[in-house]
Amino acid sequence: MKILICDPISEEGLKLLYDTPGLEITTKYKSTEEELIEIVPEYQAILVRSQTKITASIIENAKQLKVIGRAGVGVDNIDVDAATLKGVVVVNAPEGNTIAAAEHTMAMMLAVARSIPQANYKLRNGEWDRKTFMGVELRNKTLGIIGLGKIGSQVAKRAKAFDMKVVGYDPYISKAKAKLLDIEMLDLINLFIVSDFITIHLPKTEETKNMLNKEAFSLMKDGVRIVNCARGGIIDEEALKEAIEIGKVAGAALDVFAKEPNVDSPLIQMPQVVATPHLGASTEEAQVTVAQEVAEEVLRVLKGEPVKTAVNIPFIKPELLPIVKPYLGLAETLGKLISQLMDKPIEYVKIDFNGDIANYDLTTLTNTILKGLLRPVLQDSVNYVNAPVVAKNRGIKVEEAKSQELKNYANLISLEVKGNGTTHQLAGTIFSNGEVKLVQLDNFSMDTTLAEHMLIVPHSDKPGMIGQVGTILGEYKINVAGMQVGRKEIGGNAVMVMAVDDIVPEIALEKMRKIDGIFDVRYVSL
Repeated sequence: MKILICDPISEEGLKLLYDTPGLEITTKYKSTEEELIEIVPEYQAILVRSQTKITASIIENAKQLKVIGRAGVGVDNIDVDAATLKGVVVVNAPEGNTIAAAEHTMAMMLAVARSIPQANYKLRNGEWDRKTFMGVELRNKTLGIIGLGKIGSQVAKRAKAFDMKVVGYDPYISKAKAKLLDIEMLDLINLFIVSDFITIHLPKTEETKNMLNKEAFSLMKDGVRIVNCARGGIIDEEALKEAIEIGKVAGAALDVFAKEPNVDSPLIQMPQVVATPHLGASTEEAQVTVAQEVAEEVLRVLKGEPVKTAVNIPFIKPELLPIVKPYLGLAETLGKLISQLMDKPIEYVKIDFNGDIANYDLTTLTNTILKGLLRPVLQDSVNYVNAPVVAKNRGIKVEEAKSQELKNYANLISLEVKGNGTTHQLAGTIFSNGEVKLVQLDNFSMDTTLAEHMLIVPHSDKPGMIGQVGTILGEYKINVAGMQVGRKEIGGNAVMVMAVDDIVPEIALEKMRKIDGIFDVRYVSL
């Protein structure tokens, strides 16, 4: 079997592949898309870091490709959807760079607190300048950590060693887990208000894009310091520049940028900014570890064995494949949907399987639901295999129940999620024609086809509600593809579920929320 390595990856970490008989390994760095399209048909595996993009066109031309391995966490340089359609497994190495990223965060925090690079630069240029570089201590300062996954939790541990008070924001951390970490959990606004330092440890998604914007900076303390060693684009860089110029932000330490490579950002030239070229995972140890992780996974795929870090395809026992496979899409979609309905940290998940499927081992479906539930926030760090462990580590209790009792449908998957006094329930099924349907939303019976873009609108059942929502959608050129209203009684509470053709902008959602009788409006992306 032939393996193509497209980016520099630690040879020590890949020793397993080099030592395995029957593998032919080729390295081709800095190849263009056209070059890869030409040579990809002869390879069974491709390994990349972050430089090479594996596009849909490359995957489409792959005739024998079984696996794409990413030596790192993020797989945004791989067209995962195209790989899934082609039946190609995408694996990553979600654990290997945790310590490296956490230590780099602390190094950047200390550097921006004491202006170490700036002072070093002046000294190298012959200036002994002690007056300019008056720093601040970390001791007794409040550190706000946005995102308390593997890296954020390690940063919290290290910050406490510096006698910092740590507060956190993470919609997937339960009270029990926060207590274990000895971290006070806050909503995002209050975290902005109380923090002296703020560090980001989230993936970049539509929800986190420009999370730190002009409005966010206006809420922060004067003299706050910002650290970002996660992903570029979570900070609005123009807004950060303005906040530094007016003195709202005393300094920023940036390892990542919205566009990379980037040597032209005006932020880099500002004396209050410490910048590094995406070095968070760049330690000798981390590069060996992520290479080892991905090598092990690639070899498992090539041998036809179950994998631990599949990003796109869960492992299913061959005898269960015909039974379970039709429900994978429904399971993940229900997880995604209920995740976006929750605005509180999730503490409890109950999964009920009803009907004929209850006779089988449904671990794969449970894991798929949990992946869908956790993925909107955690992105590539959660997959079909590690989802239960990620949930457990975040203090989320998961309960699975099965019953062969039929509830109006041959097979039914039901979800109940609780957190901080909030509860949501969903149920879905697949009709005989293969159509995926949502048949319960909280206390309301439904018969709704799930779509890519949806609006969930709890409201008071009175005339004109649908029309007012539709009018606002029309103002923003959003077409309604389908709609259903669930209710129990005339004039009581109801819920409007709309399938729409595009993303609904936040300004439109805010207008809808101001309509008398509208209790809430949620845009859901599936």
